[in-house]
Amino acid sequence: MNTKAVTCVPSRARELAPGIVIAMIVAAAASFLSEHYGAPVMLFALLLGIALSFLSDDEKCKAGIEFTARTVLRIGIALLGLRITLEQIAALGWQPIALVVLLVAVTILVSIIAARALGFQTLFGVLTGGATAICGASAALALSAAMPNHPQKERATLFTVIGVSALSTLAMILYPMVARFFELSHADAGIFLGGTIHDVAQVVGAGFSMSTETGDIATVVKLMRVAMLLPVIVCTAMLARKQGATPGEKRPPLLPWFAVAFLALASVNSIGWVTPVFQDLGTELSRWCLVVAISALGMKTQLRELASVGLRPILLMIGETVFLAALVLLLLTWFF
Repeated sequence: MNTKAVTCVPSRARELAPGIVIAMIVAAAASFLSEHYGAPVMLFALLLGIALSFLSDDEKCKAGIEFTARTVLRIGIALLGLRITLEQIAALGWQPIALVVLLVAVTILVSIIAARALGFQTLFGVLTGGATAICGASAALALSAAMPNHPQKERATLFTVIGVSALSTLAMILYPMVARFFELSHADAGIFLGGTIHDVAQVVGAGFSMSTETGDIATVVKLMRVAMLLPVIVCTAMLARKQGATPGEKRPPLLPWFAVAFLALASVNSIGWVTPVFQDLGTELSRWCLVVAISALGMKTQLRELASVGLRPILLMIGETVFLAALVLLLLTWFF
């Protein structure tokens, strides 16, 4: 029995290796292009993956691509917990914390209402709204992982990743201009940028393009939004369980294991048990896992499927982004 168990591991590794290696090569190419051309690495990984979508039908690569798109994705999400400490959040005081909780809750609620009005399912509103309100592509992947399997889930996830990546890049360019137009202070500009731009990298780029103080505050506010990922995942899992799963599929767990790992790593990091070296290593490993996973997700998608989404989901995501920016500006005017 033990001999069979031991020999099973190399056999499984040989089965998964081709798909995993290809996804890693695509991720490396995407990272190279992102560093040299300045576009979001997630977007490059997704587009390169779609270009190789024929590999998902290859029997040698299929298992590894599936494993990467599911398990490696969840590992990357769990490691996001190493970005967060309670000390960082507490340093800003109660007002920014209240603002982040409010804007995440309201944005997702409005997204659900808008999605239903446009004829989409509630979970699609949660997916796009969560990606907009929390942390862009990473949130889209995390929320998708907590949802039950559905024939349209992967296409919806990939569309959301493309949308938030493109809108986040546009926001990185435009939002510092908006902050200057409204004559926001360095602190308020940091709250605005950290509270509205979707992806962490674009928040950092936009914040430090204005000032060091703005960049520091924007980064911490953004990490507070990342911290909201855990309660939103739990709520999404509860909603998914209530709606039920596809016939023949198990109901999704109330608290997915990667959400538990996310909370555990954030707690350990807050206590101070994680050294800066391991924190940086874990953060980089998380980024790499997510890029590799999105490469695999791209390989599982046909371009014609994405082209058929129509205008309504595009309008939904643009509307969510504009709503979030307007909401943060309004709250800054009233409460700060």
